[in-house]
Amino acid sequence: MSDRKESNFISAVVYVHNQEKELPAFLHKINGILAGNFEHYEIICVNDFSRDKSVEAVTAFARNLEGASVSILHMSYYQGVELSMNAGMDLAIGDFVFEFDRVTCGFPDNLMMEIYKTCLSGYDIVSAAPVRAERWSSRLFYRVYNQVAGRKTMLRTETFRILSRRAINRVHSMCQSIPYRKAVYANCGLETCTRTYEPEGGREQLPREVREARRDMAFNSLILFTNLGYRVSSALAGLMMLLAVFIGVYTVVIFASARPVEGWTTTMLFLSLAFFGVFAIFSMIIKYLSILTDLVFTKQRYMITGVEKIK
Repeated sequence: MSDRKESNFISAVVYVHNQEKELPAFLHKINGILAGNFEHYEIICVNDFSRDKSVEAVTAFARNLEGASVSILHMSYYQGVELSMNAGMDLAIGDFVFEFDRVTCGFPDNLMMEIYKTCLSGYDIVSAAPVRAERWSSRLFYRVYNQVAGRKTMLRTETFRILSRRAINRVHSMCQSIPYRKAVYANCGLETCTRTYEPEGGREQLPREVREARRDMAFNSLILFTNLGYRVSSALAGLMMLLAVFIGVYTVVIFASARPVEGWTTTMLFLSLAFFGVFAIFSMIIKYLSILTDLVFTKQRYMITGVEKIK
């Protein structure tokens, strides 16, 4: 801890969903770091419609807390980590904001201050990431995403990050609804940095709804933020064209050789492959349209029941 505390106001936005067992240790850990290094700070817990005693755990933590502001933002129904964190970020008033997408104590105590000081050195967004992602599905997703996205900033599994107020304002000016924050952050045009660390403790256990929501978000982000759909559609279209050319040449050769055309099996096989390719392309287009329609016309930014000011 520093002898002289930082004067910048700090907000910590924490995503909470059915993690009553992990919350007490996690909140005490980040509060101890913030209290020891900053004069003024707030902790905002975004309760994404938890059905266990997560809210009671936050309340019990804040009951005897001195010198800090603690709030619980209650989502109206389960809306997933992205919309919930968007709501928490809108409520945060800090000069710098820590984003905790997950409740875990598996990072070193000095890491929060390291990424804060890195942010002060000229970066607007600094992330803390484990050296290696625990789940093979996460490694596969980021490998595919980074290959097809073709951008300078490579995404990876992150535990938490800090954003300057300038970065928050820039992201809000870019889009009203943020479907995948990491992709938007990587394309906001500001300086970003990632600090890696060796995880401590066992593998993190995420609630089932969170795992399913993150799988859906991964697929949607591949469609929205990369050209994977275009590549797949183009490849299928090219394959169908090659098959069409082959069948055309084959038909001409058969006609020129005056051999009988048996044709039925070949024709049906070609039609089956052609229809498969066409419908595959249509499914890509439909997915694009459904996501865009959801974002532009029907999807609320988020819905909250209220904000509970504990301290």
